[in-house]
Amino acid sequence: QVQLVESGGGSVQAGGSLRLSCTTSGFISRINSMGWYRQAPGKQRELVATIAGAGNTNYIEPVKGRFAISRDNAKSTVDLQMNSLKPEDTAVYYCNAVTGSNLYWGRGTQVTVSS
Repeated sequence: QVQLVESGGGSVQAGGSLRLSCTTSGFISRINSMGWYRQAPGKQRELVATIAGAGNTNYIEPVKGRFAISRDNAKSTVDLQMNSLKPEDTAVYYCNAVTGSNLYWGRGTQVTVSS
């Protein structure tokens, strides 16, 4: 059974930093891309950043220059370094992994940024 587990969430003041990590367990075939999404209260889940196997990255505009996604292909892990956090970054953050035929999600980790 494949599981993705996020860690590293917490509460910080605006301007602070957090590093989220996502580890995988169980057999998982070749991962094409990994990513981070977030869902704020009352809003739909949205993409934050993705990273392909070759290292190509993609970010939504509000986090460009502040967040950095990275992955370890050998360990099938993905991290999200979040700097200069803003109250509007408050959300539950989810990691996902996409293979040729499956999409896997973690259960999420809460990030709260206070002003």
